[in-house]
Amino acid sequence: MNTINNDYIINFDNALQNLIKKSTIPLPGYIIGSDAYDKAAEILPKYGKKAVIVGGKTAMSVGADELTEKLSKVGISITGRVWFGGDSTYENADMCANNPLVQEADMVLAMGGGKCCDTCKVLTEKLNKPLFTFPTIASNCAPCTALAIMYNADGSMKGNFYLKRPPIYVFINDKIIANAPIKFLQAGIGDALSKEPEVLLALRNVKLEGTLTLGKEFCAFCSEPLLQYGTKAMDGCKNKTPTPDLKQVIQSICITTGLVSCMTVNPQYYYNTNLAHCFYYGATVLPQYHDYLHGYWVAFGVLVLLHYDNQIKERDRVINFYKTVGLPTKLSDLGITKDHLEKLVKKSTTVPGWHVEGYELSAEKFKQSILEIDAL
Repeated sequence: MNTINNDYIINFDNALQNLIKKSTIPLPGYIIGSDAYDKAAEILPKYGKKAVIVGGKTAMSVGADELTEKLSKVGISITGRVWFGGDSTYENADMCANNPLVQEADMVLAMGGGKCCDTCKVLTEKLNKPLFTFPTIASNCAPCTALAIMYNADGSMKGNFYLKRPPIYVFINDKIIANAPIKFLQAGIGDALSKEPEVLLALRNVKLEGTLTLGKEFCAFCSEPLLQYGTKAMDGCKNKTPTPDLKQVIQSICITTGLVSCMTVNPQYYYNTNLAHCFYYGATVLPQYHDYLHGYWVAFGVLVLLHYDNQIKERDRVINFYKTVGLPTKLSDLGITKDHLEKLVKKSTTVPGWHVEGYELSAEKFKQSILEIDAL
């Protein structure tokens, strides 16, 4: 009588569990348009009768009145408007969690940028409340992802926080985003342009299973719309007009890249970011970091990645695009010099993205790539 090796059963079970981890991924719904808050009023009533708006001060000043009015018509009352604290820290998430206005609510409505959304992800995971995001700027994909980037009190990166699922729905009022300062759209374009080269590099030597295959294929929809519509989208923002080009770019920044993130990162694996974001995370230990938005640092990091990986044709294409939308192409555009690089690179090598399977990463080559991009 044949017997089955117990080791085989254990190994097969582990393989099956890994496959499940890579194929069972909840994704958010989303609405983009000037009627986004009307759609929110149609969707949210099934989640309760009380909601709290947790957001940035400027964000709530431009979006909270309209949202409150729309929700009141369908019987949802707002318990209050709570400032999220200004940065995505665990201390700020705890502060919000201890607020009676938050505790009283059935659901949390995050209104603002990426750090607000990430703080609310930790907050709602702690309180086990449903989360909906209402981005008022298009500066990154945080409104859509199941990952929160957390910081220390001094602004340096602390680490990643992984959620069981992303926000349930993302409501993007493109009229509000069109009226936001143009620097946020610039930063969003810079951040979103990192998704395709980073994920493709991360997955280059990985056996693709489950949603990793979808994540890789989705990458093709990240960069091209930005390069094709980005310049005209900037014009729409300058004219404070929600144009079709702007909507295309908003979708790439806030949604498409976020969906790729949902498919390529969770507590079991991390194929979401590497060299471009390592440059950004390295910069968080510099005083100049606070002078520039996340996406500006990442944008320069994209050039570093492409140069490091010898993707010269694409590097030059992206540099030329940067010149049309005002993104940085040299260190002085970010207020730093080569004298800052030792500290920056040292931090870069300690963050989650400093690892690519089957691909050697060298701190010295990384530093040299930064210098060579600056010399261009």
